[in-house]
Amino acid sequence: MSTIHLFNDSEDSNENLLGNLSKTININSLLEVPFQERDEKWVADFLANIDEATFQLAPSELIIGPDGYPYFQLENAPKDQNFQAFVIKHKLKSFLLKKGMGLAINTHQEQPDWIFSYGDLVNYFLNEEFYTDESIFSQKTEKPHIDKDEKILVGQPSDTILPQDLRHNLREYLVNMGIKDPKVMLIARNYEDENLVSQDLVFNITPDMFQTEQDFKQIMSSISWFLPRHYSYMGIDEHTVENGFMPL
Repeated sequence: MSTIHLFNDSEDSNENLLGNLSKTININSLLEVPFQERDEKWVADFLANIDEATFQLAPSELIIGPDGYPYFQLENAPKDQNFQAFVIKHKLKSFLLKKGMGLAINTHQEQPDWIFSYGDLVNYFLNEEFYTDESIFSQKTEKPHIDKDEKILVGQPSDTILPQDLRHNLREYLVNMGIKDPKVMLIARNYEDENLVSQDLVFNITPDMFQTEQDFKQIMSSISWFLPRHYSYMGIDEHTVENGFMPL
């Protein structure tokens, strides 16, 4: 049985393949800390160093996680050995975002050291941080909707919200899941008050497209894996807002 290699340095051989030595040392030191001792400072240090640290490819490059999504696998860089190096920052745009994968660190252990969703990687690409705490997106609510008399501004999300690789991978996923013509728009709410203004992504996905309500909820939940965690979104009938939706 042949092994399929997803990653090929020759595709972008002009890129610097080696990472930041001090960040690599820091990461290797951090990963020696037992899980029960990994506090908020540990997390902050880990996220500050992992982007330019050097890792090696895991023997099995791709894994489908328990959540059903694909993850590229990395392991600690070994000392005094030759190995195929991988630096997240250098391979983000040219490889990870294009392939539509998340990232898993040291899954060969009993407990992986860290798991990044595809949306986490998108957020790093857009904002140079994996997780964003404060943004103009709405706070998550259980049943997001647009009230009948609500005043909204309607537009299209720019590449700084939905970059092309994200659009492509999310569209491909939704089509594979039975959404024949996925569409999207961006709405602004409370736009007349700069202290209250917020925004949401809206997809043309509704419960009546599915056999059960649970199927609808599962699709809507799965969208979050593709998006940065602070994004808020909802699904409504595309005829609800005139001239709002455009193809994803």
